[in-house]
Amino acid sequence: MMDSRKLRRQFMVGLRDGLRVVWPILSVLLTLMVALGTAISLLEGWPLVDGIYFAFVSGLTIGYGDLVPKTLLSRTLAICIGFTGILLTGVVAAVGVNALTAALQETRKTPR
Repeated sequence: MMDSRKLRRQFMVGLRDGLRVVWPILSVLLTLMVALGTAISLLEGWPLVDGIYFAFVSGLTIGYGDLVPKTLLSRTLAICIGFTGILLTGVVAAVGVNALTAALQETRKTPR
């Protein structure tokens, strides 16, 4: 029988360590999302907070539809936000899967 507390602890340690490794990539992606959201807010005449909100809602594929870019350049930047969000989600998911796999392997190695 697997100890769920031990597995959870090992997963969290693996997740923390994995995020430390990919933090430079994550910070670039997050900065890019904020920068693109800022650019769209300037192009569309939206408040800055709305532009950043739009970037994260669109990039994380939530897409409420309450804010819609009208200009061609803004729409092009929105596509870039989508790709950035896919990369961001993929990196975080990969780190999570790696941490879970390592935690499960470590738990199976440990004598009971």
